Amino acid sequence: MGMIGGGPGAFIGEVHRKAARLDGGIEIVGGAFDIDPKKSKQMGKQLNLDPARVYSDYKEMIAAEQKLPEGERMDFVSVCTPNNCHFPMAKALLEAGFHVMCEKPMTISVAEAEALVQIVKKTKRVFGLMHNYTGYPMVKLARDMVKKGEIGKVRKIVVQYPQGWLATALEKAGNQQASWRTDPKQSGGSGCGGDIGTHAENLAEYITGLKMTHLCAELTTFVKGRKVDDDVNCLVKFNNGARGVLHASQISVGEENNLAIWIYGEKGGLEWHQEHPNYLYVKRMGQPDQIYKRGNPYVAEYSTAAGRTTRLPSGHPEAFIEAMANIYLNFADAVRAGLLKKKPDPLALDFPNVQDGLRGMQFLATLLASAKSSQKWTAFKK
Repeated sequence: MGMIGGGPGAFIGEVHRKAARLDGGIEIVGGAFDIDPKKSKQMGKQLNLDPARVYSDYKEMIAAEQKLPEGERMDFVSVCTPNNCHFPMAKALLEAGFHVMCEKPMTISVAEAEALVQIVKKTKRVFGLMHNYTGYPMVKLARDMVKKGEIGKVRKIVVQYPQGWLATALEKAGNQQASWRTDPKQSGGSGCGGDIGTHAENLAEYITGLKMTHLCAELTTFVKGRKVDDDVNCLVKFNNGARGVLHASQISVGEENNLAIWIYGEKGGLEWHQEHPNYLYVKRMGQPDQIYKRGNPYVAEYSTAAGRTTRLPSGHPEAFIEAMANIYLNFADAVRAGLLKKKPDPLALDFPNVQDGLRGMQFLATLLASAKSSQKWTAFKK
């Protein structure tokens, strides 16, 4: 594994590194960790990497790694940079023969996303997108329950992701994470929508297997002088006739990462909270509510995918890093199968991919169009 981004002071790059190494099947061998070559070298030293494989920029990294024998060069590269860099970096890596794991949102436009779909198809490389919340075992259990008809036809979906960390102008106080996320040149057209709204969209579609078709959206910027939205509210239509509500916020004071989803069908409902991820609440008509707990045998018996992504016995909590590690586990198994010229286990293909990235960009394009429109409903951009 190589990495672009994730240098000193970065948040998500270090989480990627911890998650990738958790199961012992991935070795980090080098990277271009910062736009400042000195900081990239500093990060390489902290990680005890060979200085010769710590690069000043990603183009230098690609050129140098391509010169190494196939068994020694990086097999894949994780792109952990601001959003505007995702497309050119992923494109260059794929065309140079590397598999890619990319942070979300995948690109900053639908056009870029469509182009990346074609590049992945042409290069036949494995492309993963880090929507890490789909890596939680109980999210996979919920998906399999919906798929097997436990709650009947889905009628309503409510999904939320409120945070409070951007309730003040942190970007003006030198906060690195706030600065690029509130800069439209780096984050794209939507701030809150791109950063966490896409997680809500992806979670709803992943669990239910449904597709959003129309949005009625409002984007608001509450913090004076901020150049992107910091609050999102949507009504949603789905392709089976279901209706939904999606809201995301980064000015909800007191909230941390309160991603949660409620799914209601003709026969029952499901409820899951990211801050308490080891529990899935199951509601059946005329029966007491049930709580399914991660790590118990009945979970793995019902959902092979949930069992595969469970490491510890019940009562020993697994959370954020483990969920991201589950994305890496499946992604790495898919890459490994290709290297061995074998067909991957279908379970190993259970990770967000380039098509999910395209859906995310279509969601954001529709969100922005709806917020500017005087019409009640805006059809999904294609």
